[in-house]
Amino acid sequence: MTTLRDTVLLLKKFVKEKMIQTDSISELAQFWDTHDLTDFSDELVEVSDTVFVRETVVSIHLPLAEAEAVKQIAKSKGMDFTELIRDWVVEKAHSF
Repeated sequence: MTTLRDTVLLLKKFVKEKMIQTDSISELAQFWDTHDLTDFSDELVEVSDTVFVRETVVSIHLPLAEAEAVKQIAKSKGMDFTELIRDWVVEKAHSF
């Protein structure tokens, strides 16, 4: 059974050595349409690093005027309003 860890190892190693050098999703998809992780199984090594950090999605309800104010503040800072809200929550959580 192929694990996510095996897949990540494969991608990191073969981007430089055997895999095409591209950011194109269509080119990468074409590569993986013609290759399989088992093609490289003898070259995989196990790693202990965390691959993905899970996050929780939180939904909040704001009155329209407050939501628009947040969007304007975010726009003035050149960022998405959801990113701004996340930054505020993280900042407040770290201040405790």
